[in-house]
Amino acid sequence: MSDTKSGDDNTLSVTPKKTLTLKRPGMEQGTVRQNFSHGRTKQVVVETKKRKFSMPGDKPEPVAAPVFTPKPAVVAAPVVVPEAPKAPQPPAPVERSGMVLNELSRSEMEARRRALEGSKVREVEDRQRAAEDAKRRAEDEERRKRERDESARRQAEEEARLQTEAESRRRAEEEARRRAPLAAELATVDDEEGAKPKRAGAGVPVRRPVTPEVARPAKPTKSEEDRRRGKLTLNSALSDEDARARSLSSMRRRQEKFKRAMHNEPREKVMREVILPETITIQELAQRMSERAVDLVKFFMKQGQILKPGDVIDADTAELVATEFGHTVRRVAESDIEEGLFNIADNAEDLVSRPPVVTIMGHVDHGKTSLLDAIRNANVVSGEAGGITQHIGAYQVEKNGHKITFIDTPGHAAFTAMRARGAQATDIAILVVAADDSVMPQTIESISHAKAAGVPIIVAINKIDKHDADPQKVRSELLRHEVFVESMGGEVLDVEVSATKGTNLDKLLEAILLQAEILDLKANPDRTAEGVVIEAQLDKGRGPVATVLVQTGTLMPGDILVAGNEWGRVRALVNDRGVQIKEAPPAMPVEVLGLQGTPQAGDRFAVVNNEARAREITEYRQRLAREKAVAKHAGQRGSLEQMMSQLQTSGLKEFPLVIKGDVQGSIEAINAALDKLGTDEVRARIVHAGAGAITESDVSLAETSGAAIIGFNVRANVQARAAAVAAGIEIRYYSIIYNLVDDVKAALSGLLSPERRETFIGNAQILEIFDITKVGKIAGCRVTEGKVERGAGVRLIRDNVVIHEGTLKTLKRFKDEVSEVPGGQECGMAFQNYEDMRVGDVIECFRVEMVTRTL
Repeated sequence: MSDTKSGDDNTLSVTPKKTLTLKRPGMEQGTVRQNFSHGRTKQVVVETKKRKFSMPGDKPEPVAAPVFTPKPAVVAAPVVVPEAPKAPQPPAPVERSGMVLNELSRSEMEARRRALEGSKVREVEDRQRAAEDAKRRAEDEERRKRERDESARRQAEEEARLQTEAESRRRAEEEARRRAPLAAELATVDDEEGAKPKRAGAGVPVRRPVTPEVARPAKPTKSEEDRRRGKLTLNSALSDEDARARSLSSMRRRQEKFKRAMHNEPREKVMREVILPETITIQELAQRMSERAVDLVKFFMKQGQILKPGDVIDADTAELVATEFGHTVRRVAESDIEEGLFNIADNAEDLVSRPPVVTIMGHVDHGKTSLLDAIRNANVVSGEAGGITQHIGAYQVEKNGHKITFIDTPGHAAFTAMRARGAQATDIAILVVAADDSVMPQTIESISHAKAAGVPIIVAINKIDKHDADPQKVRSELLRHEVFVESMGGEVLDVEVSATKGTNLDKLLEAILLQAEILDLKANPDRTAEGVVIEAQLDKGRGPVATVLVQTGTLMPGDILVAGNEWGRVRALVNDRGVQIKEAPPAMPVEVLGLQGTPQAGDRFAVVNNEARAREITEYRQRLAREKAVAKHAGQRGSLEQMMSQLQTSGLKEFPLVIKGDVQGSIEAINAALDKLGTDEVRARIVHAGAGAITESDVSLAETSGAAIIGFNVRANVQARAAAVAAGIEIRYYSIIYNLVDDVKAALSGLLSPERRETFIGNAQILEIFDITKVGKIAGCRVTEGKVERGAGVRLIRDNVVIHEGTLKTLKRFKDEVSEVPGGQECGMAFQNYEDMRVGDVIECFRVEMVTRTL
């Protein structure tokens, strides 16, 4: 215990005994430098006591004010604690405002604890870092030691090799010195033989004297140090020593190459079966043979051909190369990817009966669609422009529990391809002939298509309700085209019907079912579907839509379909009445949605297993189509000289067109009709033709190529119309094909150059030649035939040979200028820029007219 007296009042405070320290508890000590005038400074010790945070319930303690203690300028004076008179005791706590601060705050204890833990963590990290550095230094030392050993080994090998080369060089020089006397002796013998005279014409060859070779002194060899240095200096370049030795790097490369050759044993050659397509690049062939492309290029160079790895060779050449390299070859064609797509054989027990497919054919306006409407109880004619069918329509009807599929084809002359396509996809052809019109050109064409397709014909003699109907005349005229009906002793069924009155329609359907029963039509519905595309179009809301006829198998939504150059997954199937169905059995026509693009009408379709095969087949077909188009254009285009000479000689004029139609069949018919309009002078050049509405890109294409735009049953969208107005391009809309053909024909006629037509006017014979001053020669003539007109063309004929052709400069009757001189009268004539006229010549007068031509 110790007594402490306060400075303010005489109170005693009793404190517990503590250890004697030089630092006051709860104090932080620091130094501050003070600056005074005249450059004097002083360091002051500052002690700060932290505030002690009290717990709830404790009395608050005041914050200790900093105590400034003067400190010498150089060394701070230590705090001296006075020694107690008896036993050593802890210093008295500092009193502030009557309160005693005798213990450290919790925050200070926590700070000290954290500092102690941090120092321990740092010590551990320092020890780990020191261990890693020591390990790394040991590894570096080991690596340097290995490098030194390797360098020493290489140096020893190099010295041994150099010593061997020096020894071989020394032996070679000794051998040269040993052979020098023998060479001199031989040279002397040759000189003696050459000095002897030779007989002329003896044919003995004369040997030339040989200069004796003097043995040269051995050149001083370089020291090992100079040889290893291997650098070209000025002294060594000007000296008489040997040329510069090989550098160390060159020697090292040579040695490493030798080592590689020693260690790399020849691999055993692997013989492969190389699959060769129709064409292949050299690089691809080398990869398939596991050979280097450089070796193949060397092989071709030996054969006298300079080729690059990227060059394409044919299958025959590739087979020769592969055989030469010891490989076996298996030839394949790109078309092999289509194997197994069509014409899959079916088992006889899997076949079941299917409905017949009937195509209605005939001349335009003979009542084909009206007959089909009467059978279906529908009105298709009202939906067709001009009352003529311009699309292939496919429908299915039911008669006595039996289904019949009908395909309606157009009868217009432009739709030849459609009729041919309908005949190929059918089982029975119904030939509709009007009783009042008899056999017409498209009737004959339909007969030809049916016979070419090998399908039986049923003749439907329509319009028997008309007063001028003559069915017997139809039967008689069909005989001339080898169509023998039953009533005339043949085998072809014929039925007299009336589409408007509905007469004998039942008999026609019975005849169809009878013919189908004779044909015994069967198909396998339990396999992948195959068929033919009847029509295709680009619908604005539904995308590409293809009307297909399933010929075998069953088509269902979700199937992956390949049709021509397009493929897709079937999203929906729609029948002829606009109803979605779940499946399409054989002989059923449906609309297919989900294709990537619009296929061509007439393309065959088939269902494949996966998308990869579908994509592979369509890519092959598209590439084939592009190559055909390029070859066709290349053949038409030829070289620039050929094209220019053709334009100069033929003067061919082209009428460029951009055609957009509703369906592919219409586009096909328009193209065929416009091709027929072309002549040697003018033709229609179709820049682009496709199914779908007229778009802005079509207008851009027309603007670039200077073409006109024709829309057949389609319209242009708002953007396309605005672009056409801005570019000044005309868009013509048509719904009837023969109106379109007539307008294009008129436009092509306008491109024809007018025809030069010459009309004879009269003849005149020269009786006398007059030479008039300032006028020239004037021929005195008598008009012998017709008349002579001023301003008309004239020819000067001498001995029935045309000498000059031009115009008249003057035509006078006596002294007056006249416009014409009738026959039997005399006149004076002078030619423009021509005076070589003689008595007895004949002047022929004619008029030239330019007549507009038409196709």
